[in-house]
Amino acid sequence: MTASQIATAETTAAARGLSGPYGPDFAAALATELEGLPLEGRITRIAELGNAVFTTSLGLEDQVLTSLIAATGAGLRVVTLDTGRLFAETHELIGRTESRYGLEIEIFKPWKEEVDGFVALYGMNGFYDSVEARHACCHARKLQPLGRALADAEIWVTGLRRGQSGNRSNSPLAEWDADRSLLKINPLADQTLDALKTRAVVDDVPLNPLHAKGYPSIGCEPCTRAIKPGEPERAGRWWWEQDERRECGLHLSASVSGSRAPKRQAKSGQPRVTARAS
Repeated sequence: MTASQIATAETTAAARGLSGPYGPDFAAALATELEGLPLEGRITRIAELGNAVFTTSLGLEDQVLTSLIAATGAGLRVVTLDTGRLFAETHELIGRTESRYGLEIEIFKPWKEEVDGFVALYGMNGFYDSVEARHACCHARKLQPLGRALADAEIWVTGLRRGQSGNRSNSPLAEWDADRSLLKINPLADQTLDALKTRAVVDDVPLNPLHAKGYPSIGCEPCTRAIKPGEPERAGRWWWEQDERRECGLHLSASVSGSRAPKRQAKSGQPRVTARAS
């Protein structure tokens, strides 16, 4: 990005009342810039921009990103959402990843009262009964913790990839998330699954053993199954629902998903880093 582009983005952002040099114009220019950079260069560029938080689900894409963050010394905060219903293999991978790369993965868990409220209304596994109930479960276990994880962030880094689903097919390398007032960067958006698999092997990236058992996309245990031959990558997520574009809501508009959190939220009472899962 040239100096004139940055100046233009800053002026536009200020005119629209946006904090910092970010906004739609900045995001569009940044997306073009990132397109011409190798993955390592993308991570280094992100680190130069501001207070960035990378949210990892510890899937293949996110593990490759974690390896790049460690290799470049980018110093990005790495955060994961422990919903309370993850696979044992995912819990084990958290510690293995921290040991492998010498970094700390901050864990955000749902508030007990949020989960208790869901259970009281729908039952522990009521998410199977309706889309409304499933969205309510995702809201309590994922979206609320996401809001707290991003409360201090200026930049949100994700492992979104266009090939993951039709709903993500147009994911840009960088975009302005107006609802959350964040610059959202998806540095792997244009990467193929095969390319990332190859990179993971070459770089000896620790992976979830469930990938080798037919789980290309891994979420909560009750809501994830192995896919069948020929099925899309995310067909194993919420498989009982018929909507092929189904999502948990993390990457939907905050006004739709309900994951908005006040910026610069006070941390009192917020367990940003919780005890490691056993």
